[in-house]
Amino acid sequence: MSNDTVVKLAQQLIQIDSITPNDKGCQDIIKKELEGVGFQTCSQKFGAVDNLFAWHGQKPGLSLLFVGHTDVVAVGDKNLWQHPPFAAAIDNNYLFGRGAADMKGAVAAFTLAMKDFVSNHPDHNGKIALMLTSDEEGPAVDGIKKFMPLIDKEHKFDYCLVGEPSSRNQLGDEVRVGRRGSLHVDITIHGKQGHIAYPQYARNPVFLAADLIKDLSTHQWDTGNDDFPPTSFQISAVKTSTSVSNIIPADLQIQANFRFCPQSTENSLKAQIIKLLEKYRLDYSLEWNLSGKPFHSKNKQLKLSIQQCIYQITGTNTSFNTIGGTSDGRFVAEYGVEVVELGLVNKTIHQINEKVLLSDVGKLRDIYYQFIFTSLANSTSK
Repeated sequence: MSNDTVVKLAQQLIQIDSITPNDKGCQDIIKKELEGVGFQTCSQKFGAVDNLFAWHGQKPGLSLLFVGHTDVVAVGDKNLWQHPPFAAAIDNNYLFGRGAADMKGAVAAFTLAMKDFVSNHPDHNGKIALMLTSDEEGPAVDGIKKFMPLIDKEHKFDYCLVGEPSSRNQLGDEVRVGRRGSLHVDITIHGKQGHIAYPQYARNPVFLAADLIKDLSTHQWDTGNDDFPPTSFQISAVKTSTSVSNIIPADLQIQANFRFCPQSTENSLKAQIIKLLEKYRLDYSLEWNLSGKPFHSKNKQLKLSIQQCIYQITGTNTSFNTIGGTSDGRFVAEYGVEVVELGLVNKTIHQINEKVLLSDVGKLRDIYYQFIFTSLANSTSK
């Protein structure tokens, strides 16, 4: 397949302003591409969110799942863009546009890799499938998280490849083989409101929490392991219940987040927070939200296959890591699927002038194709 075909599909997708949670027809384009070569499809809408599942193959063998998203983040100030953010302009061998790297370029690449593989090998062993959502950049509640349990009732998978932009400096130099978990907590310290001139009749929650905050900043939650750094705790906001200049506030709210490795669990982190609060004898309340558990793919054959496919197409020696934020891979890993993430270079994601090399989009399609072929080679002839 020529690079032009993949770039053209990527441009079609980028030209749709599918700011989360909107899909605005992106999935219809993908659906049409795959149905044309015999894929079965299933669309599911939850609220404002569109989800698509497409699959091909019923014979015994490995089952492969590609996961991606068609929503994008907001563009920011349009006037700062070198080209309009949804024009999908080509300039100096780069494809510009919101979603070019994250992740419509990858969606175009694996869609056409799947399409071409089935066209060339319609009687392949195993199963090849795709799952898309328009709720990855947003709350990630009505997307893969809600869709995967329905699909799992009838479809089981061995490997999942997520098209998130994992590459750092050049295509394929980094592949994610896991992600840290994410646990949010709102800690409210209760004091006693009073007049600022009469502190003896009040209890200032800011002062009450001062030692706690210092302790939280230096506390070691775990030591990490060979594949994950130690768990990180960061405070994102601190605010009082009032901002009136002559009132001591009643409450102080601390918004924070754990990015945690497999050495810690949701319950172990909760227990440590409570222990610290009890240490300072504070009156407090807690609200928790677990947005993802950590996962890690240790499958040597999967990693070797990805490594070889990348080197064959690009000549790049890839490295494996678990850095970065969360992705929809966490919702697939819960079902016992080995998950890796491989996509385009991430230097400009979510930025003004998001862009990718034209040649990278075509090469990524070739890597995906080679991965599919290698995985399902028992029933194919190249």
